[in-house]
Amino acid sequence: MSLDLWQRGCERLATELPEQQFATWIRPLPPADITDDGDAGAVACLRVPNRFKLDWIRSQYGARIETILTDLAGKPVRLELSLAPREPMPMAGLSMRPANGSAHARVMPPLGHPNQPITAAQVLANAALPRREDSLATTAGAPSAWPRASDNTATLQRPSGPSVPTAAPGTHLPPASNRHRLNTALTFDNLVAGRANQMARTAALHVAGAPGQMYNPLFIYGGVGLGKTHLVHAVGNALLADNPNARVLYLHAEQFISDVVKNYQRKTFDELKAKYHQLDLLLIDDVQFFAGKERTQEEFFNAFEALLAKRAHIIMTSDTYPKGLVDIDERLTSRFDSGLTVAIEPPELEMRVAILLAKARAEGTLMPEDVAFFVAKNVRANVRELEGALRKVLAYSKFSHKDISINLAREALKDLLSIQNRQISVENIQKTVADFYKIKVADMYSKKRPASIARPRQIAMYLAKELTQKSLPEIGELFGGRDHTTVLHAVRKIGGERHKNTELNQQLHVLEQTLKG
Repeated sequence: MSLDLWQRGCERLATELPEQQFATWIRPLPPADITDDGDAGAVACLRVPNRFKLDWIRSQYGARIETILTDLAGKPVRLELSLAPREPMPMAGLSMRPANGSAHARVMPPLGHPNQPITAAQVLANAALPRREDSLATTAGAPSAWPRASDNTATLQRPSGPSVPTAAPGTHLPPASNRHRLNTALTFDNLVAGRANQMARTAALHVAGAPGQMYNPLFIYGGVGLGKTHLVHAVGNALLADNPNARVLYLHAEQFISDVVKNYQRKTFDELKAKYHQLDLLLIDDVQFFAGKERTQEEFFNAFEALLAKRAHIIMTSDTYPKGLVDIDERLTSRFDSGLTVAIEPPELEMRVAILLAKARAEGTLMPEDVAFFVAKNVRANVRELEGALRKVLAYSKFSHKDISINLAREALKDLLSIQNRQISVENIQKTVADFYKIKVADMYSKKRPASIARPRQIAMYLAKELTQKSLPEIGELFGGRDHTTVLHAVRKIGGERHKNTELNQQLHVLEQTLKG
């Protein structure tokens, strides 16, 4: 009966969830063990393979699963989640060569071309492989789910000294932690979530939970200091925490360029391929730096194709969306856009406050909320500037032996506030927007209403509200004596479209960065 109830529950859930979500998170689960408690209802005990999936299923699907089971059973059903025992087991779909020291596990058969849709059967087959925390249970007698490359794939020399374990000939050591070039302090746990990074964070969590399956490649773009790098490090750290043998590498695009130049000079491109083509997860920052470098683009294209062919995952960041990249081969930009492209926006006020409070707690200081709001209202550009402002306030409090207050924050940040007040004015916004859209500044005040003028005028009103302390009536007055309701309409219209229109969002990013210097 319990199996029948769980099966019927899954069938209904499959009709309510997107196919990819159901195939990734629900279908691979073992049947729940449902026990009847009589009049008290029933309990559905579900065992999941790792902590990440347990937390994700509980937060995203737990309530819905309980509702469906309760409806089908005709009485309350409570869902209990627990971790499955970690037992080494033979892995379906793995082909092993004789254990002669050079053998490596291979996934057989491949799941198809990376640009083709993944079928439910393929997802189920791949789900049989150990994921993240499952791999921690892998022993010497059980193969890892992650293929291992030869020793020349090391990105940094293995550290020497007594603390480094030695191995018998023919055995493999787990990758040394510094080979990954990850900042272990950048994790999902200390990444402040908000509307500005919600979609990018959700996609990154999916990748960390099921690398190589969905959103491959994942392309994250946004202005400087918005948390792109934090997010990619978080994915790498999450994967390594649960699968220490995963071959993960983080690097800046300039490092890849340097590697290409070095190997070109030495004529050792086989080494370059061995280093990058055998990875399980490649995290690469600021791919816009590839612009104009043809040989680098060619080698990255080769690495890109090789990694996707073996279902390795690629996450890239850039300051603009793929089609906005200049001097980069169209073959590459089309590949960049073939997975999932998501933006990280400048953080909204509430998120900026949350970031300040969290960062202050990490420094061992409790920041009053009114001070956090004051700083957040005056530092709007990005997370990096917020952190800089926080450090100034904390240092000023420490050295002056004064409690943190709005007056102290105003004194500590007086130079920054002075620069902002001097640089970002409504007049400056009007001139910058007019230049960007190639209209006259006078059109900002005029009564003309063609779209070529009205649209930039609305954008300027939106930026005036976002970047200055002016009220709606004051902004309206500076735009030719317009009513405050006109300004409010413009602010709501542009603000709403920003989250749906990629091109508009990018234009606003450029304008904001220009105005903030």
